[in-house]
Amino acid sequence: MENAWIDWLVKINNIQTLWEAQPTYLIAQASYCLAALVTSIHAFKNGGRWPYLWLATVLHGLFTDNFWSIALPEYDNFWHSTTPVMFLGSRLPLHIIFLYPTFIYHASYAVSKLNLPSYAEPFAAGLLVVLIDIPYDIVSVKFVHWTWHDTDPNIFDRHYWVPWNSYYFHASFTASFYFIFHASRRFFAPNEEKWSSGKKSAEWKSVIISSLLGMPGGILLFVTIYHPLHDIWNVHGEVTFFMLCSIFSLIVFIGLLNRSDKANEPLSFMDYVMVIQLSLHYAIYWIFVVFFSPERERSYGLHEPVGPCNELSSLVTAFGQTLYRRKYLCIDDYDEKYFDFNCTGAIRPGHGASKYLICGTPFENRVEYIAVVSTILIVAAGVFYGIYFKTTKSVKTTAIPVKKSKKKLN
Repeated sequence: MENAWIDWLVKINNIQTLWEAQPTYLIAQASYCLAALVTSIHAFKNGGRWPYLWLATVLHGLFTDNFWSIALPEYDNFWHSTTPVMFLGSRLPLHIIFLYPTFIYHASYAVSKLNLPSYAEPFAAGLLVVLIDIPYDIVSVKFVHWTWHDTDPNIFDRHYWVPWNSYYFHASFTASFYFIFHASRRFFAPNEEKWSSGKKSAEWKSVIISSLLGMPGGILLFVTIYHPLHDIWNVHGEVTFFMLCSIFSLIVFIGLLNRSDKANEPLSFMDYVMVIQLSLHYAIYWIFVVFFSPERERSYGLHEPVGPCNELSSLVTAFGQTLYRRKYLCIDDYDEKYFDFNCTGAIRPGHGASKYLICGTPFENRVEYIAVVSTILIVAAGVFYGIYFKTTKSVKTTAIPVKKSKKKLN
């Protein structure tokens, strides 16, 4: 019993086997471990509230990502491929713990350099997290780094096999977390400057509150736009995301018009390291679509349970509607074209299987993926270059005039 509990808590898998099956996945995981190291060092070098923010992003991610699979399994709709270190019944890969600080810490630090009014900052952070997330989402699902539930109505509307709700999720949950992190500290320590560290009790309260309430606050943003439009009037998920994105962008635009003209201090060494690490994040996914082949990737691990095609399960929405989805993956009738069973020798998992092997599928149009990811990289480069290098004081050296001594005339 004790061994079973430990095995559920943490599972170690063979790296060599995983590298042979999914090299791109291990490369991506290594990049997030590196990002966690870089952002944590940056946070502690900066001091003030930055270390607290870094820790809060980790706790927020742990709570948000695992609440559904553990507390509400009927809403469970995604499964990660196997990694060298897995937690919580192989539902939580190690690198996912570091994904949230990678996304949210980077976005928060970039936002701090824009000198926006407080009301605009959470929305700017949400938009920047989406910009960081897009190549990760588009490329990773194509390389079967994880899989989605085939018929869940909340993730049925897709973009390159990525649910539009994934982008909505990152924007809304980040904005909620960012707002609560700062609002709670203002409540407990109203006289402290924004990023300076005040009373430790106030800082720890803001860490705990934002970690726990960031997700419910994000759900409120789903309730205001997505759920009524999608669940009641069948509006496509793409439309609801761009509605949210447009509202966020408008608030940020107004904030930019009213921002402080204060210039930031010159970039530190760790700031440059942060920029390099963020550049590496984008470059990795561009390299994947240019040089790697998703059909060579094989994902063995937990996936949607296989079973009868006619059994349904129900979901109750925030407005009380009952939505239905297949309870199991129907092997003979599923619509997830980013994976198949060609590499298994035509051996398909039987009913009741939840841990099995799936195979990546070729690009239908590799050039299209390259064009999309390249465009994202160009936009991201322009946005982050502007934030880091166009809002910073330039260091100028001014020559000090030397007074000439006058010769005393005798």
